[in-house]
Amino acid sequence: MTGNSLIQETLQKPQAPPVLRRGATVLVRWREASVLIVAIAMAVYFRASADAFLTHDNLRNIAQATAPAAIVAVGIVLLLVSGEIDLSVGVVAALAPFLVHYAVDLYGIPVLPAFLLAFASAAVIGFCNGVIVTKLKVPSLVATLGSFYLLLGILLTTSHAYPAQIPEAAQGRIRLIFGAADWSSLIWCLGVVAVFQVVLTRTRWGLHTISVGGNLIGATEAGIRVNRIKIGNFMLASMLGALAGLLEAFRINSIDPNIGGGTALTFTAISAAVIGGTALAGGSGTVIGALLGALILAELQNGFNLIGVSANPFNIILGAAILLSMIANQYLSRLRRSGGV
Repeated sequence: MTGNSLIQETLQKPQAPPVLRRGATVLVRWREASVLIVAIAMAVYFRASADAFLTHDNLRNIAQATAPAAIVAVGIVLLLVSGEIDLSVGVVAALAPFLVHYAVDLYGIPVLPAFLLAFASAAVIGFCNGVIVTKLKVPSLVATLGSFYLLLGILLTTSHAYPAQIPEAAQGRIRLIFGAADWSSLIWCLGVVAVFQVVLTRTRWGLHTISVGGNLIGATEAGIRVNRIKIGNFMLASMLGALAGLLEAFRINSIDPNIGGGTALTFTAISAAVIGGTALAGGSGTVIGALLGALILAELQNGFNLIGVSANPFNIILGAAILLSMIANQYLSRLRRSGGV
């Protein structure tokens, strides 16, 4: 085929309309766009199926279901981007309110120092996980699985597997701030997402986190302190888990050893991160995408309840969503690397 013939054949090929090309470019370059479209489409579908979906009370329910999973998912994103994972954050979320209860009701510690103690304990748990992974070279999946059972045993032994009351000294304004008000948990969630989106995309810590997960050897040779980055992210993930647990305890006005459904909170957060566009292989992730992923899961559960669909198929849809999102993430990542649409 001559050069002129090839040019003529190329010119004769149908071209996509400019609007579609621009739309495809946005989907490729802005990784959260596809997740946002799905969230909006689901809201439209459930609104058409159930008039109560977009009422004030139901939107509040969706927000309260989204917030704890999204907060934990932020920490999971940091860990996945750096090439690690933490399965113990759900137990940390359940343990933190009990630590406040023990400190205030058993030892007479004031409320604010008790809160600081709970966060400090979560940071120590994350530090221990990070040291085991980085110094002792235990895979994070195994290390945090061990931490999960260890912390769960401590939680159930000390609480006797019974719920406890919110300390009397923590009632009133403190309880309103930490989740009792209708939208306080969502406000905390949006604040956490905004801060860590900036951390991941606009700070040296975020750049180093992405570098460690994307190319460990290259990051080490570039002088990045890999162990410090990973340990720091384990600590942040545990502290965010503690925050989610405290918000949930104050929202329901009870300290329950099964807060977040036990392992359900951890796996919901991981699912939200993956659906939102974070790669399990490391080196790529988005905090805003994790928030949208948590919103999609909350919409699904809430919408199913409203339209009378059994909860049993939820896991089928969740599994399919994870698989499809991972396939889409791999495809879009290749397009981004090649610079094509």
